[in-house]
Amino acid sequence: MTAPAYTPPPALQDAFTALTDGLSAILFYPLPLPFAPEGFPLLVLWMMAGGLFFTFYLRFANLKLIPHAVRLFFRNHEGSGEISSRQALAAALSGTVGLGNISGVAVSVAIGGPGAVVWMMLAGFLGTATKLAEVTIGHMYRVTDAQGKISGGPFHYLQDGLAEKGMPRLGRFLSVLFCICCILGSLAGGNMLQSNQTVASLADSFTFLRGYEWILSAVIAVMIGVVLIGGIKRIATMASALVPLMAAIYIVACLVVLGVHAAEIPAAFAEMFRHAFTPEAAGGAMVGAMIMGLRRAFFSCEAGIGSSPIAHAASRVPYPAQEGCIGLLEPLIDTVIICTMTGLVLVTTGVYKDPSVGSGVVMTAAAFATVIDWFPQVLAVCVLLFAFTCMVTWSFYAERAWQFLFGPKFIVLFYLIFCSFTFLGGILSLGPIVDFGDLLILVMALPNGIGLYLMCRTIRGKIEEYRALIRE
Repeated sequence: MTAPAYTPPPALQDAFTALTDGLSAILFYPLPLPFAPEGFPLLVLWMMAGGLFFTFYLRFANLKLIPHAVRLFFRNHEGSGEISSRQALAAALSGTVGLGNISGVAVSVAIGGPGAVVWMMLAGFLGTATKLAEVTIGHMYRVTDAQGKISGGPFHYLQDGLAEKGMPRLGRFLSVLFCICCILGSLAGGNMLQSNQTVASLADSFTFLRGYEWILSAVIAVMIGVVLIGGIKRIATMASALVPLMAAIYIVACLVVLGVHAAEIPAAFAEMFRHAFTPEAAGGAMVGAMIMGLRRAFFSCEAGIGSSPIAHAASRVPYPAQEGCIGLLEPLIDTVIICTMTGLVLVTTGVYKDPSVGSGVVMTAAAFATVIDWFPQVLAVCVLLFAFTCMVTWSFYAERAWQFLFGPKFIVLFYLIFCSFTFLGGILSLGPIVDFGDLLILVMALPNGIGLYLMCRTIRGKIEEYRALIRE
């Protein structure tokens, strides 16, 4: 018999609900714009503005460097570091290619209509500029500790980079704010949420596991601990093995469904663009499609949040902008390719029109089931792999932030805390707490974005220097 999930005291629930509502009201405050008189969410506008700014400020280097980035992916590079560029890319992707690509796209299409997929594609391209900028600057300001471990990310370039520009106090404040949000957000949104959905998905798809949720949670927590102790090398090794595997399984399934519905693909694209750019489409829902598409895409690829530079800082490349080129591939893989394929599956099968199907991962599973009736079980395994790699990657991000604040002496305490939260996430019902943690991850985009704007000249100089080098 399945034990009922523990529910925290109402006072605790109410406190976190109030915090979540307050933070959400600030982050998504509706700013009235000419094309959106009813308001455009502040944080979505902030992240979109960052992508647009760096696209133009870097003179479209993000688009011009895509062929070079693809070639770099298949080369071996020599330089100081702990992992290869491919491993760094896999580690960063393991934190972005995940449940958002499965359930997040379905939510966007259900609320914003098919046009949301087009805006997700646009946001993915804009995200390449922000990724190029933040990964480049992250590699510039990385540090090596006494044990030879390399650490880098916003907490370093915010503090050290802004100090070089005569703003040490602002840099220290922004770096500490980033670390706090990274740690707390990773424990809830990057850990408990993933653990909770993994256990629930497995128990729902494989009935013989029902009633053993606490065992599943304990196993996942132990596995996380084992990988954590191994550091970035073990994380990168695991990610470079699992990420291509789970992405390949998912993409092949998408191709099978799209192959069956090949005749509907042109009409699906036409429907997407009609809803995306025609104000009258879906009852005047163009702005709604735009907001949902951009919001999901930026959050999915994490462009501007500052998480990817933490993983890429450890890579073995001789030039920071070279690693930036590898980083810009993330939004292309995560958002432009995988999210678009998910959107096509939903539109060509037509499941998004049926409100009785449900939303999120349930809708995506239903779309696959129209062609592959046994795929929901495979999807449950994919959810496990997606969530596990996401938890591991976010544990590494939070570990680096923890060390920046407290040093290496208390790192074992962090491991115990993170694994404990993994276990609790699988057995507790903590909706408002997890929502609050998820929002804290998004807050990371504010200090990180401020730092990127203030150091934009340094970033452009380093990228232009590298472009001149590869043209020789």
